[in-house]
Amino acid sequence: MQKVLGYMRKAVQQYGLIRDGDRIMVGVSGGKDSLVLLYGLTLLRRFIGIEYKVVGVTLDMGFTGEKMDFSPVERFCAEHDIEYHIIKTQIAEIVFDVRKEPSPCSLCARMRRGALHDAANELGCNKVALGHNYDDAVETFIMNLFTEGRIGCFSPSTYLTHKNVTVIRPLVLAPEKEVRRAARKNELPVVKSVCPADGHTNRQKTKDFLADMERNDHGFKDRIFGAMKRANVDGWGGIDWTPPKTKD
Repeated sequence: MQKVLGYMRKAVQQYGLIRDGDRIMVGVSGGKDSLVLLYGLTLLRRFIGIEYKVVGVTLDMGFTGEKMDFSPVERFCAEHDIEYHIIKTQIAEIVFDVRKEPSPCSLCARMRRGALHDAANELGCNKVALGHNYDDAVETFIMNLFTEGRIGCFSPSTYLTHKNVTVIRPLVLAPEKEVRRAARKNELPVVKSVCPADGHTNRQKTKDFLADMERNDHGFKDRIFGAMKRANVDGWGGIDWTPPKTKD
């Protein structure tokens, strides 16, 4: 967990993600990323020198048939004195049964974001922390470039004026392999997703593409991320970024 905490501390400082007095709501899907983020933010308070509070929130998507059991997450939060809430929704029913979306991920993501932002307001949280890691950032950049023909990515920190909440991503400098290792070594209670689209998405195809490129050209992902930082794409250069000097 020490490596991941180092990445998180660097991200917090480089992108100005957390300030004294923040009440941070972590969106806990039950996957490895969100659980490492929740545990990491709890541990980080001990030495980063910033006073803040952590609240875990899980959206019960309302899948019919097989249910996701979040009781292990509840026990974990109780053991570590983390405030935790499970909020029931009808997102799965709307996406899969009512709308019958052929490509459900986009609508589902929008609805989940809206529900999380509303939950943050209800629970008095001024920030929402999401578990996107380093690999997620590179994948999103590639997906936007190849699928939509645009240069862009999600940002390390985004203030939503209509909700008066800031979305932060403290895991964005942590490689997925380190997040996976931290979840395994700390025996975090990962809950398997029952979403029928899990593993069959455009993101998974992009993940496979990048893995193949990395095997044949080591450092491929790092160079993409470096370009994002140097160009300050969507704030990835950090709070101290300055435009590079041009040669005369």
